[in-house]
Amino acid sequence: MESQRMSHASFAFTLADWQQAYRDAAQPAELLHGLLASLDTADNAWISLASAAQLDAQLGDLQALLDQAEGQRSKLPLYGVPFAIKDNIDAAGWATTAACPEFAYAAETDATVIARLRAAGAILIGKTNLDQFATGLVGTRSPHGAVVNSFNPEYVSGGSSSGSASVVARGLVPFSLGTDTAGSGRVPAGFNNIVGLKPTKGWLPNTGLVPACRTVDCISVFALTVSDAETVAGIAGGYDAADAYSRQNPNSAPVGMKAAPSFAVPDSLEFFGDTQTQAVFEQALEQLKSLGVTLNTIDFSPFRQLAEQLYYGPWVAERTVAVEGVDPAHIDPVVRGIVENGHQYSACDAYKAEYLRAELSRQINDALVGFDALVVPTSPTIRSLAEMRQEPVLFNSQFGTYTNFTNLADLSALAMPAGLRADGLPAGITLLAPAWHDRALAAFGKRWQASLELPLGATGRALPTQPPATAVPAGSVRVAVVGAHLTGMPLNFQLTSRDAVLVEQTLTSPDYRLYALAGTVPPKPGLARSADGTSIIVELWDIPLARFGEFVAEIPAPLGIGNLTLADGRSVKSFICEPWALGDARDITSFGGWRAFIASQQAAQN
Repeated sequence: MESQRMSHASFAFTLADWQQAYRDAAQPAELLHGLLASLDTADNAWISLASAAQLDAQLGDLQALLDQAEGQRSKLPLYGVPFAIKDNIDAAGWATTAACPEFAYAAETDATVIARLRAAGAILIGKTNLDQFATGLVGTRSPHGAVVNSFNPEYVSGGSSSGSASVVARGLVPFSLGTDTAGSGRVPAGFNNIVGLKPTKGWLPNTGLVPACRTVDCISVFALTVSDAETVAGIAGGYDAADAYSRQNPNSAPVGMKAAPSFAVPDSLEFFGDTQTQAVFEQALEQLKSLGVTLNTIDFSPFRQLAEQLYYGPWVAERTVAVEGVDPAHIDPVVRGIVENGHQYSACDAYKAEYLRAELSRQINDALVGFDALVVPTSPTIRSLAEMRQEPVLFNSQFGTYTNFTNLADLSALAMPAGLRADGLPAGITLLAPAWHDRALAAFGKRWQASLELPLGATGRALPTQPPATAVPAGSVRVAVVGAHLTGMPLNFQLTSRDAVLVEQTLTSPDYRLYALAGTVPPKPGLARSADGTSIIVELWDIPLARFGEFVAEIPAPLGIGNLTLADGRSVKSFICEPWALGDARDITSFGGWRAFIASQQAAQN
């Protein structure tokens, strides 16, 4: 463990840094062999590191991918980027151990998520330590020893994805994969000042994952920035027919968040006497308010009741099933005590528990209606290694206070840094929302992270300037509106009621004319392409793909939807007008936009 003490890599690269290095003519072989040589084999955050031969084989595959892309690295968004994975996820040619050497087997094929990351150019550097069989939120239940906190080695790292969080926090790799059943992708993020993206269940397929609780397991992403976590999840995610629990994204949820969102906060907060973590959370709430967030309390009792089911009810039998066939003598004593509890429950108990889960999940999701997210402490407290030895089960349970219910209620979650306690240890917040709200959480998460003056993980490096997002988020359609659908105008509700999110105000290319159409209620404009036109003010909105058809269906003649060119050359969907309607329309191009024309009409009436 001593080797981990503030052992920060000289890299500490984000995805953008790796991409820039290659644009500056750095070579993957040189950088990655250098990285591998710098990693300490005594660092117990790693269970296995790539051999030189394994790295060379991957570099050969990378060159083949580049050749297929005709030398265009832009087609490989993770070109030459190193990453790590929790050692309960399969990678072809590597052993999978789940931190139980006697359980180990040689994986013949990549887990689906690994195959997708490698196809994007990523390079697997190593597999990481974990609470054995992903059972625990502490990072201490491993035959390889406890993975220590990246800020203070006397404290726990959090688990079960302890190693995956540690290697990202110390800048050894820009991202890693963990898993999250009860909070294992979030608690270690909070304890190590990094981002933990817990995706909607079924978004990242579990093919090639050693299950803990198969019905609720999620493969998760750790990164130094929200932007990087979102990018990785977008590459690794997507339907996989080989995973019975994989799901298609219905593309009906918002992909962004309004400028002044509304967040729910538990009506009663428990920190188990930890005033330092409480102080960071209270400061975080004030910071949210400064970003325009409205906070309202909600009854937290259904969340708390559901959280208790995961370890103190029949759900624990899923963990019992997961380790069937493993000699109990080879299982960590604390883990063994947990999984053996599953034998005491009957099939009747299991069905009753499922009925309760469904009822509580409905209450939880109903409680979140009208809110953009629920904000909670990622963990209410942190414990030292010495304390954890005294109360391994009780303190583990405390860590899960604000996480254990998440997957049972089918919520998405994003854990983010919130600040440093008085003793220098990190504390985090987590945003939670219904399934498939992942991109909306990430959109706000980027605002949140940019508002803080916190280092990246334990690297000491400041957050680099994040470039503005210009790409249209997956699962949405970007629509330019020019008239009655503008913010504050009579038909704007047709967008907001379908979870569309305002992106920006901008201009069309300088070849459009704007007309006030005759006889329309409410008054509407028509936009037409013209050689002698000018730039017209428009708003861009991202509307969920599945809601776009509903929106289009409400558009009356003579208007329709077509393509519009913006001043910067982008092409987006927009309202167009049939030429026949322009004959008796008033040309209002000189106003530069609909809002100025309406203001002139109102002024004339007064």
